[in-house]
Amino acid sequence: MTAAGGSSILASRLIHRAHAEPGWYLYAPACALVEADRTRPGTAEHLASLPGVTLLDLDLAAALAIAQQQTWATAHSQYAAQPTPDRPDGAVIATTTPHR
Repeated sequence: MTAAGGSSILASRLIHRAHAEPGWYLYAPACALVEADRTRPGTAEHLASLPGVTLLDLDLAAALAIAQQQTWATAHSQYAAQPTPDRPDGAVIATTTPHR
């Protein structure tokens, strides 16, 4: 998310595809959005306002899942990528820091 706020061409392309192409979805877990905004103020407001980005709230199931982890942003992203009835194969996490 900080890459998108930092004018990354690849992040911009991903956001554009989620907005313009059917079947492309881009989710922003709330905890990751908070961390991105702490690193680069204004990022959360900017990303939340984009039509191709869906904000994922921290519901009870997510809170219980991330309570066991060290960082909330990473844990919420991993939780959001898990398979669901809507996404039986799960989701891919786009990141510039794969080691995290």
